[in-house]
Amino acid sequence: MSMEISDMKEYFSNGHNPVLPADIHIPDGEAHIFGNRLYVYGSFDKSKKEYCSEEYYVVSTADMLTWKIGKKSFDGKNVEWANKKFKKQYYIKDMGLKNPTPIYAKLLKEMFVPYKMIPKPLRPNMINFGLFVQNRNLLFAPDCAYKNGKFYLYFCMADYSEGVAVSDSPEGPFENPVRLPCGGIDPAVFIDDDGSAYYYWGQFRANAVKLNDDMISFDESNIFENVITEEKHGFHEGSSMRKRKGIYYYVYPCIYRNSKPTCLAYATSSSPIGPFTYRGIIIDNAKCDPESWNIHGSIEEFGGQWYVFYHRSSKNSRRFRRLCVEKINFNDDGTIDEVKMTSQGAGKPFESGEIIEGWRACEVDGGAYIDNTELIMCDNSQAIFRYVKLNESCNIKIISEGKGSILVYADNVPLEKSTAGVHEIKLLCNGEIRIKEICFC
Repeated sequence: MSMEISDMKEYFSNGHNPVLPADIHIPDGEAHIFGNRLYVYGSFDKSKKEYCSEEYYVVSTADMLTWKIGKKSFDGKNVEWANKKFKKQYYIKDMGLKNPTPIYAKLLKEMFVPYKMIPKPLRPNMINFGLFVQNRNLLFAPDCAYKNGKFYLYFCMADYSEGVAVSDSPEGPFENPVRLPCGGIDPAVFIDDDGSAYYYWGQFRANAVKLNDDMISFDESNIFENVITEEKHGFHEGSSMRKRKGIYYYVYPCIYRNSKPTCLAYATSSSPIGPFTYRGIIIDNAKCDPESWNIHGSIEEFGGQWYVFYHRSSKNSRRFRRLCVEKINFNDDGTIDEVKMTSQGAGKPFESGEIIEGWRACEVDGGAYIDNTELIMCDNSQAIFRYVKLNESCNIKIISEGKGSILVYADNVPLEKSTAGVHEIKLLCNGEIRIKEICFC
């Protein structure tokens, strides 16, 4: 029986990925340091039918090993303007409706008909999600900032409206939502060294604006359009801003590999509003699940170490996305080395004798996927666990169900010929097998 979030106080992950219990799916993680804890703000997947839900939960940690899962921090049903017709729309600047990007045009063609064939009066409503999202109370990816003694939660909804709610605590509850004069998805907020706050939002082409001192309003005439775009940066959605050693890092999902936003990329500038130069990819989650479609995350420094926060989908679907963390490294020139997805996460490698649950597999291929707490493998499929510390002589114990055999490799060497050390473990399946746990003894 799964545990309700309201019953969960703390969860010890030992730093391993995913960092939360198997039945808690918090994607789109924006990490921030408030006091001596790291807090992650994300959406909340509950259904295979749709992204996200009506709820937000804030998770936090003091050591990257044990995670606290807070009570419900915000509820989309409490947003009074949801499901109402707006007197004023704010979608045109955000989505590029008059001139769709190549990926956006392709999506419209796949979902409906070629964009030019859509009657002009219907075009603004296309992006209102009204044709394919019935629940307007859904909350998509959020972000949070602290200023003036308050915590400000920035959110977006399924009707593409955006807003901000306020709390005295980083965990919420966030109350008194105010609608912002913009439309789109995936808001991001950044406070510069001089106290100036900037707001970013958008899909395919992103916008930026300086917030007023009240943190709940801005001047529409001061919006900077197209600060990051699909055409110049591979931008898809999910803006996130950080600053390090005078360099502004715009982190976002990128479509440069396989025309899908599975890569978390970054662009840099000497200004919070650009111009930004594409610099590279931080991590790619394309092989987390056969249906992997998107990634969304952030970077943050905690305890002298920088990390990338991202999600991995599960259950052979684009949804049920799980929060994951990897250590990252900055080079002297400010660039970030690309890292691989790991099972290890922010902690140490799995030790010999330590139980490794099937759902900790960080890559799957050939039809394998993660279902709840098990690794489901089919004929000619494979799965990878990074990283495991092996002794000189090592055997493997697998608790599983099904018929077939598993071949085990350590850094592409058969397990029985492997040497002591830290290895990438690869499982090759012949048959149909559900793996619950593995252990190297």
